[in-house]
Amino acid sequence: DEPLEMNFIKKHAQELELDGVERPAARLFSNPPGDYGSMVNEVVGSGDWSEEESLGETWKGRNVFSFGRNEGNGGGITGTARPEVLDKLLASTERVVQEIDSVEYGLTDIQEYYANTGALKKAAENRKPIDKKTNKRKKVALSVVEAFGGPQSDDGSKKVPVRDVEEVLRLEYRSKLLNPKWRDAMISQGSGGAYEVSQRMTAMVGWAATSEVDNFVFDQAAERYALDEEVAENCKER
Repeated sequence: DEPLEMNFIKKHAQELELDGVERPAARLFSNPPGDYGSMVNEVVGSGDWSEEESLGETWKGRNVFSFGRNEGNGGGITGTARPEVLDKLLASTERVVQEIDSVEYGLTDIQEYYANTGALKKAAENRKPIDKKTNKRKKVALSVVEAFGGPQSDDGSKKVPVRDVEEVLRLEYRSKLLNPKWRDAMISQGSGGAYEVSQRMTAMVGWAATSEVDNFVFDQAAERYALDEEVAENCKER
């Protein structure tokens, strides 16, 4: 009985229903049945792309399958492609929320974060109107919830930090990839450490394409790895 202004699921489902879209209330989307991954990290790693928007469309193409009761072919594998519903949901998205539940791995440590959360943000932005002030598509916000803990409030409960993705990326890059102590520790571990550095370099490109990475991150990454002759040589040997 809620008015449409208070129930956006109902509002958007009704709009899709009027357009003749089947199962307009579908909300759980993922990869094709029996398959895994958005393929965005593979595309970024291979360099086989030129436009940032294409990464959002790669994500969308891999996640149009709706899962849930009465989906699929009835043989135990659910999942039905419903691109019209996903398009509507992406067009109406104003904020994406990503939870992080580990202090060991952050946004810049794992390829899947930018390949899914970042690419989802880009897919939503691809469907936004052009902002006349910037002549670019309107941005979709991305909030990061650090669910592993935070400072205690007066009643003894923990406050869960919620930060914008740009703030989290700056913090992580300064504490790891751009930190000479972290760099030297990784390089000292041989090929395994060099691999960890390369993974974060690729993730940096992925985040820059799907969200925003400050120029100083690229400048200092070049300074600390490529332009430092000793470090560059050590990385080559590994």
